[in-house]
Amino acid sequence: MRFDTKLLHGKTSKGYAQREILPPISQVTAFRYENMEELERVFNHKSMGYAYSRIGNPTVSAFEQRVNELEGGVGAVCCSSGMSAITAALLAVCESGDEVITSKGLYGGTIGLFHNLEKFGIHTVYSDDMSGEAVKKLINDRTRVIFGELISNPSLKVLNIPEVAKAAHEAGIPLFVDSTTATPYIARPLELGADAVIHSTSKYLNGGGNSIGGIIVDGGKFNWDFSKHTALSEFSKYKQRALSVRLRTDIWENLGGCMAPLNAFLTYIGTDTLGLRMERICENADRIAHALNEIEGVEVSYLTLESHPFHSAVEEFFGGYGGGILSFRVGSKEKAYKVINSLKYACIASNIGDARTLVIHPASTLYIQTSKEEMEAAGVFEDTIRVSVGIEDPEDLVSDFVEAVRGNV
Repeated sequence: MRFDTKLLHGKTSKGYAQREILPPISQVTAFRYENMEELERVFNHKSMGYAYSRIGNPTVSAFEQRVNELEGGVGAVCCSSGMSAITAALLAVCESGDEVITSKGLYGGTIGLFHNLEKFGIHTVYSDDMSGEAVKKLINDRTRVIFGELISNPSLKVLNIPEVAKAAHEAGIPLFVDSTTATPYIARPLELGADAVIHSTSKYLNGGGNSIGGIIVDGGKFNWDFSKHTALSEFSKYKQRALSVRLRTDIWENLGGCMAPLNAFLTYIGTDTLGLRMERICENADRIAHALNEIEGVEVSYLTLESHPFHSAVEEFFGGYGGGILSFRVGSKEKAYKVINSLKYACIASNIGDARTLVIHPASTLYIQTSKEEMEAAGVFEDTIRVSVGIEDPEDLVSDFVEAVRGNV
């Protein structure tokens, strides 16, 4: 099956108890059992079943299974948000004294998380260049994981997964990839060599701007050295699936960052149209980027532009698609505000991946807690406008952006 057919007719889209075409919403906190012996077996993970929605829920499970099938993993865990998913994934493999290697050009919220992890004794080593060679030089005996964004937001730097995974695996280190901005429609990190893939499901997977959530998908192929990854040592009997098992039965369960059943249901519905939306979004973004690129005094960043430093990745990794994020610089913060305020069809909002086009001035919002160096490493300047392109008619979007820019730059 191809992508859209798999979404609607894959193995995880059927088998519901009453033959429903969608998973029922199990909006409950707990589940009734006929005897204590049965509930005890469920609590001890010796019998299949659900006991309490913080540690498992059938609606949430249906969504986990769907994303796991799309990404090609061995198991998935849904979280209350994308940030919760990143937190759980890192804490599952890191202890105090361990190090994480990542890029300087991260999303602002993720930068904030790494600052918080420092207070727990987990140190972050930042790389200017997330190439295999650069990463190899930073690995030491305290390194436990390499974390990267497949397409960074909004700098649009592309992580060369095969290259970085090779360097990581040679040193016995796993590669975790945030693929929120790519989605499994454009690329599947596990197939490229990553060991776990993370999404903020609030974005493109949901598509309707109605539910916060996150998910971790384990590739189940990494050969863990439990003398090195001591955070997983209690789960060594599960071998390559140690990450999945620890997430499900320990770190994620105890942190309490579970996804709500209704959010899982709404995002499950959203994924039905993921392929159709991403195709339209990428087409619209490409047309806007090329139109703005013709205007003097405007500096546009989008992957399908030949001038973009990661342009070659479009064909190499993304099947010709450039994603739904573009940014452009207009000369000053004052001009950026005027352009944003002049747009008719773009909502001024901080999310990405909505069906609607969203626009924001990231320097004064998303990056207010970061240093100037961190902000610029992420491709954010005082005159930067970030656009999350939606599915509106392309002619309307192009004319709207061109008129707003020409009238204010």
